[in-house]
Amino acid sequence: MPTGGGVDKALERGLAIGCEAIQIFVKNNMQWFGKPQKPETRARFARLRADGRLAAVFGHTGYLINLGGPSSPKRDISIRSLIQELRLAADLDLPFLVLHPGAHLGAGEEAGIKQVVRGLDEALSATRGCKVRIALEVTAGQGSCLGHRVAHLAEIFQRVRQPRRLGVCLDTAHLFAAGYDIRTPKGWKAALKETDTLIGLDQVLACHLNDSRTGLGSRVDRHAGIGQGEIGRQAFAHIVNEPRFLSLPGCLETPKSEDLHEDVENLGVLRSLVKRRRR
Repeated sequence: MPTGGGVDKALERGLAIGCEAIQIFVKNNMQWFGKPQKPETRARFARLRADGRLAAVFGHTGYLINLGGPSSPKRDISIRSLIQELRLAADLDLPFLVLHPGAHLGAGEEAGIKQVVRGLDEALSATRGCKVRIALEVTAGQGSCLGHRVAHLAEIFQRVRQPRRLGVCLDTAHLFAAGYDIRTPKGWKAALKETDTLIGLDQVLACHLNDSRTGLGSRVDRHAGIGQGEIGRQAFAHIVNEPRFLSLPGCLETPKSEDLHEDVENLGVLRSLVKRRRR
């Protein structure tokens, strides 16, 4: 949800269209740093979360942050930006922030993963005592982006000094563009099995539910409305009915206009696919 006017407005917008889970940016996502929310905004945000209508609210880090590149002033700023975002998320009592692992910028995957680990160690050390976790997101693998293989995320988990502060976010469009054919139940289960074996499904904190404008294995990150892309509407039936994810928050990151009618339509499609369960 857009946060124009304050993070409390994001919750109001989401509640107005029937959201149960909401993802926000804790500051402008295309700026390195931001100001803390005003006390009255934080209070309103807390009241809206506490009234029982929302099952989950979490954050996503800004898009400028890149922990995977070679040492440079921009990478140093990325680490400082992440540290601030963790503190801003803590101010809002968010449970986690979704983070793209980063891009190696030509240095190679091994070098990039080492840099991600170092950056995470620095950010997590600087926010010691903070309860906010970082949910590493599976990526499409566009350009030199890391994270298009679950094994990349697993290696980061294994190397960081505070793995308990990490988690995973699965993005359907990213998985598909990265080469995981989740269009069939068999392919979806294979992707989950790999995640469970290498990291553990208990570490999955959220799902992004997006169709993909680009084909299987394209390594191009372009989201589409549910059923309006290459994954297709029917695939989301086995995804939203995954029994191991019954309590997992899922969010749309699909194209939308100011009146949010596309979100309403996409939520309607997803909810129509949920099977009623016997009590």
